[in-house]
Amino acid sequence: MAAPLIGITTDRMYRNSGLLQQGITQAYIEAVYQAGGCPVLIPLGGPEAIYAELAQRLDGLLFTGGGDVHPAAYASQPHPKVTYVDEDRDRVEIALLHLAIERRLPFLGICRGLQVINVALGGTLFEDIAEQRPDSLKHNYSPGYPRNYLAHSVDIQNGSQLEQVLGLQQAQVNSLHHQAVRRLADGLTATATASDGVLEGLELPDYPFGLAVQWHPEWLREHLCMQALFRAFILAGEARGGG
Repeated sequence: MAAPLIGITTDRMYRNSGLLQQGITQAYIEAVYQAGGCPVLIPLGGPEAIYAELAQRLDGLLFTGGGDVHPAAYASQPHPKVTYVDEDRDRVEIALLHLAIERRLPFLGICRGLQVINVALGGTLFEDIAEQRPDSLKHNYSPGYPRNYLAHSVDIQNGSQLEQVLGLQQAQVNSLHHQAVRRLADGLTATATASDGVLEGLELPDYPFGLAVQWHPEWLREHLCMQALFRAFILAGEARGGG
């Protein structure tokens, strides 16, 4: 059986030479390989028709972490703490999310990916948790901490798909974000929260596999529950026709 093709969203960056390149942190690719999928990096900058064609061929979509979503995407105002914005990446990922839902493609969102999914469906974000929710926990454990540092716990909604996948009602997670969901989009369900109420997981109900988490499970693959998250995603791709 052929491994399901999993599209992985990418980011723009400059090499030391000054040349612009596109790519993504290797941990995402390794997580897809380890779970039995075939990773396909999705380039930025293309016309909408290209992404529609890709969506026809893929068996799942992984929405990765990265810079902040432009506030204009959720009808907000510029904010000094919003950084590493790429409006073209916002455009591509929002289009991909809608294409995924139209075709009922399995999708998994991670960190920025969760935020993009929420914005794409009409939700909003806190531009900076520390400033706009000053009584919150520390959520941005970067730099200065290893990527797999377990920063805090999250409570997982009983009966959610996330609980079924992880097999837990509470999990210890890393935390590498300074933004979070402010208003959850209509049609999405909150599935995990930190003790301060910050949303840490969401899902699309009545859907084959449409999950997102605010933490970074690709850096926590030594934990069986995080392996299970990626494996469930890949299995959903297989069930859809990945082979």
